[in-house]
Amino acid sequence: MNTSHVSNAPLRILILGGTGFIGPHQVEYAIARGHTVTLFNRGQTNPALFPNVEKLIGDRNAPDGYKALAKRKWDVVIDNPTQIPRWVREAGAALKDSVSRYVFVSTLSAFKNRAAIGITEDGPLNDPAPADAAPPTATYGQLKVRCEMEARAIFGDRALIVRPGLIVGPGDLSDRFSYWPVRIEQGGEVLAPGTPDDPVAFIDARDLTEWMIRLCEQQASGTYNAVGPRYGLSVAQMLYGIKAVTTSSATFTWVDADFLLARKLRPYTELPVWMPPRGDNAGWARMNVSKALATGLTFRPLAETARDTLAYYHAEPPERQATLKAGLPPEKEREALTAWHAAGHE
Repeated sequence: MNTSHVSNAPLRILILGGTGFIGPHQVEYAIARGHTVTLFNRGQTNPALFPNVEKLIGDRNAPDGYKALAKRKWDVVIDNPTQIPRWVREAGAALKDSVSRYVFVSTLSAFKNRAAIGITEDGPLNDPAPADAAPPTATYGQLKVRCEMEARAIFGDRALIVRPGLIVGPGDLSDRFSYWPVRIEQGGEVLAPGTPDDPVAFIDARDLTEWMIRLCEQQASGTYNAVGPRYGLSVAQMLYGIKAVTTSSATFTWVDADFLLARKLRPYTELPVWMPPRGDNAGWARMNVSKALATGLTFRPLAETARDTLAYYHAEPPERQATLKAGLPPEKEREALTAWHAAGHE
């Protein structure tokens, strides 16, 4: 790890992707700090974004997909979008002599399990996927482990690996956090999973991406866990904190984890953010991020994330607002609450 030197000179940053969820936050922050950004993608996702930013077109699936990057040099390349090892390997081959630092966005799912509390970056990882694997032939965590290996093999100590937890905030299309602000704003009786003290963890996309740009300025290398908040957060604190940014009269009914699992209601998807803190997931929301904190990772207030997520949701087209991609459908929530009360629970 090298974080002792902070670059005051503007960086030339190449972002692979850059127009999806976390990319736009990176671009905006990098430009605001005086850096020059180039985007490389197929030009199909949000192509109108950043009209004043250089855009190079290439398809990472094509045999000559990286042709547009030839004879160019950058200080940093940030690889946002991939879980395909071949893409990392081929990007590395195209860029190893053209960039000073390669940043790969991995995941906390790279860890073999989260049974221990306070897992550091050196914790045991999943078995890597085969070098030629791609979804769905291996799990997400296995693919990311192999991608990390490819990055280190090519770039060595010029590789910077960031392992985020659940990334949330405005721009998220997965609804894995958005469900809660939207559902709570609607009011009424809300099914709250587990116990009020169950821990949860996530990171606002802006906190993640802004810190990543600052890491590039520090010429950092190595591997970092990246999830928040800085101090532990319970699911009750999250839900009541979200409610506080609305005018909702929502009430929360806490439903036991075993009851939910017996009804095959899935943690983290139908019950977003939350995971029962037991077994292999006892430490899921209690990862060690002290290494990242030491380099300047910061977290904005939950209220800001919740408010901005709601504003983003309400600005979306009506058809997008009509169906969330995560969370309990209304009828499932009603059925579960009815069954819970029929079993004699308050």
